[in-house]
Amino acid sequence: MKSSTQGMLYALTAFLIWGVAPLYFKHIGFVPAEEIVTHRIIWSCLFLIGLVWWSKTGREVLAVFRTPRYLLLLTLTALLIAVNWLLFIWAINHDHMLESSLGYFINPLLNILLGMLFLGERLRRWQWFAVALAVIGVVLQIVMLGTFPWIALTLAGSFAVYGLIRKKIAVDSLTGLLIETLVLTPVAAWYLFIHANSATSQLSQNPLSLNLWLFAAGIITTVPLLCFTAGAKRLRLSTIGFFQYLGPSLMFIFAITLYHEPIVWQKWLTFALIWSALVIFSWDAVRHNRKTEH
Repeated sequence: MKSSTQGMLYALTAFLIWGVAPLYFKHIGFVPAEEIVTHRIIWSCLFLIGLVWWSKTGREVLAVFRTPRYLLLLTLTALLIAVNWLLFIWAINHDHMLESSLGYFINPLLNILLGMLFLGERLRRWQWFAVALAVIGVVLQIVMLGTFPWIALTLAGSFAVYGLIRKKIAVDSLTGLLIETLVLTPVAAWYLFIHANSATSQLSQNPLSLNLWLFAAGIITTVPLLCFTAGAKRLRLSTIGFFQYLGPSLMFIFAITLYHEPIVWQKWLTFALIWSALVIFSWDAVRHNRKTEH
């Protein structure tokens, strides 16, 4: 199987899982967001340790610890993904699923810009037009509603920079993600087992069913991130952006149909402009690929 085909399959899996993840977080929405994040970190770390042991890739992990540059960069990506996780869960459980979906619609266009600025990927004329439409959509929301879409832009920005840095690091997806969770686990464990004092923070007092839901956070976190980083290694950053339409599309549908979040016409206009930008980008990418194949 071609490397690019593998990358597409990895990306498809990652973004489909991320698209339905809000249903999971809504189901345990009575658990504070910061606690859910600590569960994501701790159980992901244990799950990844098991995967590293099973795949016998411990040497790669030790090699990163002997490379200060990689360790520093993975510490930075760990902080970025922790911020992204915390804000995403908080937004979902505080009825901001629409704005979260907006953030992940914006994210592919940020990937295009970062690919141009840091990876030498050139933007074609229609790509510039797509980016301009997205910027106009965000600006119109700020002007007409008087609200700055900070949730959307923070989610988009943190994940775009995360993807950029991970693409630049010569570390495989499993090793990199394990290092990230190892960096975060001491703080997460301290918070969950010592500092937290909520109705759900004492695992011994929780129903078994709730604990199983919380433990599952490790799998829901790890599998799509492994798929994403594996896909990012095999595809152009701008191509990865194409698959990111899936996740926010599902979130948008869930927000409107299942959770009945209100959406005013100004937000419809913002979404319409960004959707138009994505359609233009997709059309341009297909047209360009056809030309290069002939």
